[in-house]
Amino acid sequence: MKIRLYNTVRLIAAVSIAVLWGCVVEEVARVGTTVGQSTGVMTKEQADSINRSATAISKAAEDFTPEQEYYIGRSVGATLLAKYKPYGDSQAENYINLIGLALAQASDRPETFGGYHFMILDSNEINAFAAPGGLIFVTREILRLCKNEDEIAAVLAHEIGHVELNHGIQAIEKNRKLEALKILAVEGTKAFGKQELASLTSTFESSIGDITSTMVNNGYSRGFEREADAAAIKMLSRVGYDPSSLAAMLREMEKKLKPGGADFVKTHPSPASRISDLPPSARGQLTESPARRARFEKALKNI
Repeated sequence: MKIRLYNTVRLIAAVSIAVLWGCVVEEVARVGTTVGQSTGVMTKEQADSINRSATAISKAAEDFTPEQEYYIGRSVGATLLAKYKPYGDSQAENYINLIGLALAQASDRPETFGGYHFMILDSNEINAFAAPGGLIFVTREILRLCKNEDEIAAVLAHEIGHVELNHGIQAIEKNRKLEALKILAVEGTKAFGKQELASLTSTFESSIGDITSTMVNNGYSRGFEREADAAAIKMLSRVGYDPSSLAAMLREMEKKLKPGGADFVKTHPSPASRISDLPPSARGQLTESPARRARFEKALKNI
């Protein structure tokens, strides 16, 4: 019995070490449990339990699942809507969703668990936000700032870039994320006690606070903004929009932003610094399409 117990401990330790060092957890667990069953160290039920846990831990070691990201994003969106009211113009909303969905399909992450959704906020702030999972919000004022459809596409593509690159999830403090993933790695919800559920709820609430605070109060790093701009240029080119529209929009923004303001200027690097980070090929003068001009004026005539 002592030998069997010793072997079981060694097997579990091997799986744990694999998790810690980022090895192929599921494969290690599968081999180990197969040996464990064949030597009588563990029952089939015990082996199945270890394998399920290894699968959960393996996924958790990578990141939140798309479904978990979706629910986090919805919670972040609900927090934003407690601060900003929706604009509610269906024509304008359909228009930005048409543009946004075309861009999202051309991104390196064309699908999310709940899909991409775009909403206009009734605010005079020049701002835009991307919640995890593909919920994207733009203010009326940033749309007013855009002189044509290509510039609107640039705003939306930049926010899609944040979703594509998982910047929102990366805003969660590391220790909180590890705690959430550790709880989620428990074999199943049937194993959650009241204490674990309370801890998970608290951790997720704090995680949502981390993301919302980053988006609304602190902003992403210049490195993240540069990455989102690079992703935006790729999307714009793939769909057929002028990549120079991003620089054009940033130039318009530079004219209107006020130092010390509570909007985009507070949470983003300066437009001039972002323009300087763009490749020379994306800094030219924008060429506008007459057909897009007509569509733009019709959809946003009341904005």
